[in-house]
Amino acid sequence: QVQLVESGGGLVQAGGSLRLSCAASGGTFSRYAMGWFRQAPGKEREFVAAISWSGGSTYYADSVKGRFSISRDNAKNTVYLQMNSLKPEDTAVYYCAARGRVTTWDAPRFAAQYDYWGQGTQVTVSS
Repeated sequence: QVQLVESGGGLVQAGGSLRLSCAASGGTFSRYAMGWFRQAPGKEREFVAAISWSGGSTYYADSVKGRFSISRDNAKNTVYLQMNSLKPEDTAVYYCAARGRVTTWDAPRFAAQYDYWGQGTQVTVSS
């Protein structure tokens, strides 16, 4: 059983930056592909970014490509989401998720592909 705890959310002005962290425990972190999702009020949870076990492969939603960057530090059991040039439409609760059970990278971008979820961290971007 993997436990995930997000941190780093907050209030930022449009054009600003934030770095989210997700600390994992209870499993072998390097065996899990990791992803970030977000959910705005009244909207469905949507995919943001994913990263492979070693960090060698990444995949982004078109809406964040070029502005957000996902990375991981397997020695620290942590995955990060660097968010730059933030927009009001980026306002949401951000969740990290872990995907095990597979050994082939397929750019997992659907919530159903993930096995474990954190509680989320709020990101609010003011205009």
